[in-house]
Amino acid sequence: MLIKIIPEIGHFALVIALLMAVVQAVMPLAGAATRRPLWMAYGRPMAIGQFLFVTIAYLCLTASYMLDDFSVANVANNSNSLLPWYYKFSAVWGNHEGSVLLWSLMLAGWGFAASVFSGDLPRDMVARVQGIMGMVCVGFLLFILMTSNPFERLLPNMPQDGADLNPLLQDFGLVVHPPMLYMGYVGFSVVFAFAIAALLGGRLDAAWTRWARPWTNVAWAFLTVGIALGSWWAYYELGWGGWWFWDPVENASLLPWLTGTALVHSLAVTEKRGSFKSWTVLLAISTFSLSLMGTFLVRSGVLTSVHAFANDPSRGFFILMLLAITVTLSLLVFALRAPRVSHKVGFNWLSRDSLLLINNIILVIMTVTVLLGTVYPLILDSLGLGKISVGPPYFNALFVPLTVVMCVFMGLGPVARWKSMSGRELWRKLGLAAAAAIVLGVAMPLVYGGEWNLWVSLGIISALWIVLPMVRDLFDKTRHASSFVAGLRKLSLSYWGMVLGHVGIAVTIVGVAVVSNYNIERNVRMSPGTTVEVAGYQFTMTELTNRRGPNFLADTSIIQVQRGDEGRSFVMRPEKRLYLATGMPMTQVALRPGLFRDLYVAMGEDLGDGSYAMRVQYKPFVRWLWLGGLLMAFGGILAVADKRYRRAAARQPASSRIDQSPSQEATV
Repeated sequence: MLIKIIPEIGHFALVIALLMAVVQAVMPLAGAATRRPLWMAYGRPMAIGQFLFVTIAYLCLTASYMLDDFSVANVANNSNSLLPWYYKFSAVWGNHEGSVLLWSLMLAGWGFAASVFSGDLPRDMVARVQGIMGMVCVGFLLFILMTSNPFERLLPNMPQDGADLNPLLQDFGLVVHPPMLYMGYVGFSVVFAFAIAALLGGRLDAAWTRWARPWTNVAWAFLTVGIALGSWWAYYELGWGGWWFWDPVENASLLPWLTGTALVHSLAVTEKRGSFKSWTVLLAISTFSLSLMGTFLVRSGVLTSVHAFANDPSRGFFILMLLAITVTLSLLVFALRAPRVSHKVGFNWLSRDSLLLINNIILVIMTVTVLLGTVYPLILDSLGLGKISVGPPYFNALFVPLTVVMCVFMGLGPVARWKSMSGRELWRKLGLAAAAAIVLGVAMPLVYGGEWNLWVSLGIISALWIVLPMVRDLFDKTRHASSFVAGLRKLSLSYWGMVLGHVGIAVTIVGVAVVSNYNIERNVRMSPGTTVEVAGYQFTMTELTNRRGPNFLADTSIIQVQRGDEGRSFVMRPEKRLYLATGMPMTQVALRPGLFRDLYVAMGEDLGDGSYAMRVQYKPFVRWLWLGGLLMAFGGILAVADKRYRRAAARQPASSRIDQSPSQEATV
């Protein structure tokens, strides 16, 4: 009997969670406004209770999938009795309704964490953060219950079996990519809540940035890993061999990452120097708003993409209204409160402050570039002015030069001083690094491939220019220590996080430059006995076999691969699958990964006479793309582990109001 009512339990839990979210949105904010501690105290139990009941709802939907309850429309449309249990588990978020429920679960989880780990912050600040988080939760829970109910029943006409999960999603990538991406998207809601709470409470000083920085770094790290996993998944799953297609939905995740990167650096300047206050708040608002925009683009049905959920426009309209309300109200609060912020901290044009500001501006320009290329075709189409397509040529022509310019300032930043620095001192520190980057960048393509390429050389120069100044900075910071190792131990985790983050960017740039220009691809017809040579490797099809999977039939090519005449051989097995429930064919690529190259074989169409169209590729340094992303994310987490952030919550500056005097402002 309990099994039969599991969906109803889940639906009821969502209703209770919504009611708790409403209380969380109203009472703490009202208590902070009227200075009533009892009302402010409602925030924490409501956040905990909301997280508990959304978790119950999510577990109920998961149970419906695992038990093959095809009376639930969501299960019937996205699962099948033959689907392996691990794909049933991930199929919960492999559709619109389930993914929004996962989003709401993570949103409630971030609100729960913000309540639990902010106990030492000022009570009114925590109350405002909880209230704003409650408002965001109300919006998404209403969205689920009004337009995207995952527990809708098909009774009494339930099907005997389900329609199956989209074969594109029957992959490990679905297990890890969406949760990581959503954790990043949703994590910026906490930073957004801190920014608005600081505006409402008049604490637009270094204190709120110190509280918000750990949350920002964690959210940014999750989003970085999510984007890297999405690129990796598309690389091996779609059979094209590409790692970034400038797909509109890919761009939707890149937009908040760009402004989030600017926010990470702007928070550092506001905390250390007391400047960029209004700019930092505006970046926090923009980053979360772009996260909501990404949700709108994916779920509105306005995009045609392999990543997008095809849904009715009413859902997109709801999210668009939620986005409009969020942006309008937050900008209204910003307009009313931010002008009262005094800026008394100055700096010269040649200083770390100005270099970080320039990089922030470049990141915002990159964001606008990607946003314009993504939404401009949609705007033209909606106005009836025709359909156009904006593809890689547009993005590459603008994004690549901006990245190179950004790298120039990234190299200058670590060795520059705060407030002011002479040009002669900067040249003394960086002259050797600049010469070494140019010489090595020009020479390395010749050593690697024997064929010099301008773009590869420029990419390597940019990467070295990021890394070598940090080497010089490490030398400067450790030269007065008793030993080099002792000097390294004295450096903070926050500093090492910065180093890893910048090294990650450099590693990614090298991967992009090399694989984009030295990739080798051959599309050939192969049958048993056929040999193809690519980049010094001989690919020989030895036989064709058939096999049956849990819910598919597959034609498998056995490919013997050998390098040169005497190299060690190995076998690759690309497949062409036919999924039984949907009748949909899919390509399962064969990969031979390596740190410095990937071998990539994709099996295409049956050409008759026992031969198949095959795509054979040699992809140098492609793994560096995702290695760089992991290094960046680890750098963000390492910065959060810095002990000063564990002490930050207990510290509150004596002066923490917007209307403080100029003398007080200068001491922050």
